[in-house]
Amino acid sequence: MRSRFALTFLQIFVILTFLIFWHLGAVLGYLDSFFFFRPWDVMARTWNDFVSGVIWRHLWITLVETVLAFVIGSVGGVLAGFWLARRELLSTIFQPYLKAVNAMPRVVLAPIFALWFGLGIWSKVALGVTLVFFIVFFAVYQGVKEVNPVLVANARMLGMSERQMLRHLYFPAALSWMFASLHTAVGFAVVGAVVGEYLGSAAGLGYRIQQAEGSFDVTGVFSGMLVLVIFVLLIDGLVTLVERRLLVWRPRAASTGLQG
Repeated sequence: MRSRFALTFLQIFVILTFLIFWHLGAVLGYLDSFFFFRPWDVMARTWNDFVSGVIWRHLWITLVETVLAFVIGSVGGVLAGFWLARRELLSTIFQPYLKAVNAMPRVVLAPIFALWFGLGIWSKVALGVTLVFFIVFFAVYQGVKEVNPVLVANARMLGMSERQMLRHLYFPAALSWMFASLHTAVGFAVVGAVVGEYLGSAAGLGYRIQQAEGSFDVTGVFSGMLVLVIFVLLIDGLVTLVERRLLVWRPRAASTGLQG
């Protein structure tokens, strides 16, 4: 298997090659700069925003909204997933309602949340929670349901209590499912915060993107998107660190990378 350094180099090479060709196309006139940004201009604008400090307040507001939405939605999804998965009757009763609410496009709720909670952070948090909750809930629910019934029967034969089964059987089984959903939920928490800011706010990354879009500032729009990408990757990296710490007992999966 190729070394980690070689794989990282190839990943960086791919994105740099793409950006160089994009920039050359814009500089040489093949891409209209009014509609297509120049990568160098976007990076320069982003760097200037951080150096001047103009972006820090907006970044902090979006971070607070994202973390609150992620934590509340994830904790709620985990608890509800474990609870309903272990109660067959309640699961059957509430299943069609949960599917119906999950099928609803939550973006349409953003104006309603703005009316209920105002234009502060809580309307954005509420939107993010609705996005995160169902992703985590269905993953945890399915993870608990996937536990081998033979293991459950053997655990009961050995006299394990419900609490012991939850700790030693159901929780480890659902942990991989839960973290897989959390990686997706990070992005949706950011989406909830940014969409809420975009539709009605006085600060935040979504607000900055909306302002740049309103003035046809393509470079500003993509600069905001670049910050969002970096933002999501950093939070996802933290989730990965926690995942590795909690799943240290899990054997490593077979490599799916390039092999030499």
